[in-house]
Amino acid sequence: MEVDCQSLTQVRAHIDRLDRQLVALLAERGAFVAQAARFKSDTDEVRAPQRVEQVIAKVRELSRELGADPEVTEQVYRSMIAAFIRAELAEHAALAQRPTEPQ
Repeated sequence: MEVDCQSLTQVRAHIDRLDRQLVALLAERGAFVAQAARFKSDTDEVRAPQRVEQVIAKVRELSRELGADPEVTEQVYRSMIAAFIRAELAEHAALAQRPTEPQ
């Protein structure tokens, strides 16, 4: 959707709208990241550098398709992934501390 804004106020209103959508998507992504911790046996699986590179390649291609700057997209994703890995490592550690329930 391309909008021809007539003022900085309009530009900022559209950016604010997009920020709300982006944060909602980050919350949704974070919930799935937390779930993923349950399925990983160790911290190497959480860090998964090969998976990180797969995601980066995928989003760079999406950037090209959608008219975004692949360099900006990669930088944003690398930062986001690093933050989610830290959160997932914490979740993974918390899960490891929980006593297992008897069968």
